[in-house]
Amino acid sequence: MQTIDTLIHARWIIPIEPTNTVYEHHSLAICDGKILDLLPTEKAKQNYHSENIVELKTHALLAGFVNAHTHAAMTLMRGIADDLPLMDWLQNHIWPLEQKWMDEEFVSDGTQLAIAEMLRGGTTCFNDMYFFPEVTAKQAIKQGIRASLGLIVIDFPSVWAQNSDEYIEKGVALHHELFAAELITTSFAPHAPYTVSDEPLQRINELAQGFNLPVHIHLHETAHEIESALEQHGNRPLQRLHNLGLVNDSLIAVHATQLNDDEIELLAQVGASIVHCPESNLKLASGFCPVAQCLAAGVNVALGTDGAASNNDLDMLSEMQTAALLGKAVAKDASAIPAMTALRMATINGAKALGLENVIGSLEIGKAADIIAIDLSEWETQPLYCPISQIVYAASRNQVTDVWVAGKQLLKSRELTAFDITELKNIVQKWQIRLTEKNS
Repeated sequence: MQTIDTLIHARWIIPIEPTNTVYEHHSLAICDGKILDLLPTEKAKQNYHSENIVELKTHALLAGFVNAHTHAAMTLMRGIADDLPLMDWLQNHIWPLEQKWMDEEFVSDGTQLAIAEMLRGGTTCFNDMYFFPEVTAKQAIKQGIRASLGLIVIDFPSVWAQNSDEYIEKGVALHHELFAAELITTSFAPHAPYTVSDEPLQRINELAQGFNLPVHIHLHETAHEIESALEQHGNRPLQRLHNLGLVNDSLIAVHATQLNDDEIELLAQVGASIVHCPESNLKLASGFCPVAQCLAAGVNVALGTDGAASNNDLDMLSEMQTAALLGKAVAKDASAIPAMTALRMATINGAKALGLENVIGSLEIGKAADIIAIDLSEWETQPLYCPISQIVYAASRNQVTDVWVAGKQLLKSRELTAFDITELKNIVQKWQIRLTEKNS
């Protein structure tokens, strides 16, 4: 018998690849942070020995969720400015709060809270866009979660940088600093076409191509954005980015609620990705991403929560259900966005958007052991006819019991293994007092 690090026996394994596949009474053999084998449980017991055997007799194992668009630190502003349209929410509430409070401490504490929430909901990788990305990186490394850190760029000064040149210079330096970090990758993250001018966008494109990095940007989020771009530039934002060379297979276009047929075809032709954030878009009344049409055209559509300040959670199970239901309503087709498609949006499609599809996003031999277990024995998921449908349409994040990232268990029987929960609660209370005083 071969001795390995961890052996997990499960009632079901949903590998994501091949699609629409469910293995019953199968096991995962994990060694050196990777999936060594996926095989029937009886064979696993004969072939492998481990001091760490995990029995999950009522659970489904699947690849950890990839939250493809977050502003992790903004979790500290959850619920502080609700029920407002996007620009009012940003200009009159969020940006003033950030101007007063946003610093390394804010980012560190908010990211720690976000990581705790994401792990407890089955997210094993997040793609972030915020200030002080080096601080976000430290928290991600400390807590053991996988992350893609956005190298933020805007034209305006902040406490992190004074102009677009400084944002880019600091971002490039951080990319080099994090290059060897096992669980961390980077992307360029110009905030939006309306906050970044042509010259820095062109420079970002050159650097992204040179470093082979994605470009992660809010794009076509609202009708107002389109109208303003037409007035200011004479063309729609996607066309402007296309003219600057940014519309290619490195593009991660977040929100994309305002797309016409030609734009969908363009995104498909170049191999770009969209990140759909249905709950944030609904809450801010930003519009509806034509997900079914994009998928039919061949666009890679991933799933993200956006920040907890506009969602108000980082719950990928809820996001999957909303994406599937909303996608059907928008397409006027009950067969649009079936459960497996939603599950792929939350896993392998997100990995592909980040350039990590050969590392994560599915449970395949040789890939990283980023794994989650969902207990399907709860009354809310009974009776059970199809585990995939039950996970997407009925399960809640409270049924995520165990989480591994690169083979290391970060959630065990609903308990976080690497957090001081008392300290985290005190941190959150401190910020609630500070931010409430600002609003009073």
